[in-house]
Amino acid sequence: MSRPFALCLLTCLALQACSQSLPDRLGAPIEGYSHTSAAINYFMVNGNGGPNISPYGGGGKQNCCVSMPRQWHPGLTVVVEWEKDPNTGDSVNWPKPRYSDAWRKAAREHQSKYTRHRAVGEVAPYEELGVIDVHFLPCNQVAVSAVAVTPGQAGYPFNYPSKMEEPAVCPAP
Repeated sequence: MSRPFALCLLTCLALQACSQSLPDRLGAPIEGYSHTSAAINYFMVNGNGGPNISPYGGGGKQNCCVSMPRQWHPGLTVVVEWEKDPNTGDSVNWPKPRYSDAWRKAAREHQSKYTRHRAVGEVAPYEELGVIDVHFLPCNQVAVSAVAVTPGQAGYPFNYPSKMEEPAVCPAP
């Protein structure tokens, strides 16, 4: 190896060691929106927890984080798992006093009606990675966004109404 070539190679290696490359994946906060009359007791995106969501509510509360690619690519999906409370107002009819044996029995019966779900959601295209937004829709469907804008702003990929009713019959998955 000639001296000038070796010197050039060493210089290139030294400069490469000084350069900072961007990571391929970043941590993105998680938030959710329930467009149904059910509460979301908890949900997870790729095993990382999101906040609980009241019926027809959401946004504003974020949990950290899920690892996502810095750049979107076709076929990008996440696994969303959640627990749903279909009748959140039921506790007003439970026996009194609170935490009595009868009250605890009513709470156990209520909890037995919780349902658990799992869906693979395709992530909408994004230019810049932002917050992971999971939209809980009728028929146990989800829509997932990771754009750097919030719902209602230009460039947000979904425009679901805040209140959506369950159809009499859900389409087959």
